[in-house]
Amino acid sequence: MFTLKSLNSVGVLCMLMLISLLMKAQQTITGNFPNLANQQLLLVGFNGFDTYTIDSVKVSEKGIFQLNFGAKDYGMAYLTSEDNKAFTVILTADENLKLVGKTLASPETVAITSGKQNQLFVQYATEHPRREQTLSAWDYLAKIYSKDFLFAVHEFPSKAIEEEKQRIKAEDSLFLASLASDSYVSWYLPVRKMVSSVSTVAQYRTNEIPATIAAFRKMDYNDPRLYKSGLLKDILESHFWLIENSGRSLDSVYIEMNKSIDYIVENLLADEQKLNEITEYLFKALEKRSLFEASEYLAIKLLNEQSCTINKNFTAQLESYRAMKIGNIAPDFAFEKDCFAPGHEPGKLPQKLSDIKSKYTLVVFGASWCPQCPQELSQISGLYEKWKTQGLEVVFVSLDDDQQNFKNFTSIFPFISVCDYQKWDSSAAKEYHVFATPTLFLLDNKQKILLRPNSAQQLDSWVDWYLVQGNKQKVGEH
Repeated sequence: MFTLKSLNSVGVLCMLMLISLLMKAQQTITGNFPNLANQQLLLVGFNGFDTYTIDSVKVSEKGIFQLNFGAKDYGMAYLTSEDNKAFTVILTADENLKLVGKTLASPETVAITSGKQNQLFVQYATEHPRREQTLSAWDYLAKIYSKDFLFAVHEFPSKAIEEEKQRIKAEDSLFLASLASDSYVSWYLPVRKMVSSVSTVAQYRTNEIPATIAAFRKMDYNDPRLYKSGLLKDILESHFWLIENSGRSLDSVYIEMNKSIDYIVENLLADEQKLNEITEYLFKALEKRSLFEASEYLAIKLLNEQSCTINKNFTAQLESYRAMKIGNIAPDFAFEKDCFAPGHEPGKLPQKLSDIKSKYTLVVFGASWCPQCPQELSQISGLYEKWKTQGLEVVFVSLDDDQQNFKNFTSIFPFISVCDYQKWDSSAAKEYHVFATPTLFLLDNKQKILLRPNSAQQLDSWVDWYLVQGNKQKVGEH
């Protein structure tokens, strides 16, 4: 007979089974670090471009601690103490990790007494850089023996150097091939090796550049292991840095970057969240490096893509490139509300952008509340007289919403300043698709967009190259 008592027994049994399953799902990191006694210790994991705290614990007076992690944390992580020193670890389903050491700041003092994948990771992290350094040294000697007439006649050393290089490479490859194919470390180490070798490949092993770029293009950005690796930023930045520094002409660089953008976008179409996250980061990285043709290509490709949805805020950034790309005609706009124009007679102030009759006009969007604007506009003020002699006028469009703040901020500027106190709802900001400050547009006398400079310094370089040098050449011709 099924009684309440037996029901309670079944409930207790189920609860015990559930607790047992939860305990099995939790893995641990235990350690003995006497020098970390009484310090707070964090276990930090990676999630795409972000990090998060997995667990934290106060180390005992004897330096003993235990940290827990679960299935959602599997991948790369690091232990960090109060002095912000970190020690990298691999979190997996089949390993409880045991560490003994003095301090996280000195990895050579840390011994991994349990955790096979972590032991292999540390071994490779120690040996691989030494192999790379040795290969670089042999590469240097190989060039001497092939190009210097004093050594080129000696064939045996050149042959011996090449054999030793091949032996070192084979040894490295053999280690990676020996790793269990289903282990996290077997995926992570080759990827980390590729990323860390980019600068060496660009400088010393240029023959490997095409293969390395091809390997970057084969990356699966949907792979969950990548999101837990902490390598996502490095992979994107190293990929495009290598193309930029591959010895190609600038036109060829942009062709190759556009090919890589195609690979990345097409790979990510199946996952809109990852597509938005990765392409937004890439877009900002390209902008930061002033690779505007590539960021424009990415923007237009995403806006034209019909099989995915781009986040609203990101779309606004991208739309700026479609509407305001170099070569387009910038919208005219009225100088509503307040206009300060030093050097102009009160009754003859410009009423709109097209009233300015200069060869070139720099339109700057900013505000007194923008953290970067004071420094940027100060630099523009310092360069204004030089630019003005070359026929370049400056118009500052303030996105302030307080008249006194606008007046206080712009009173020292030697160029035209306008404000309609509508902040982001300003008609000029909307027409120019401005989503951040400061934003700069360089226009010619027909309001054609010539440049989207990311700083006063970049525009000053343009002035020196195209205007100052151009005028000197004209004078020389006469």
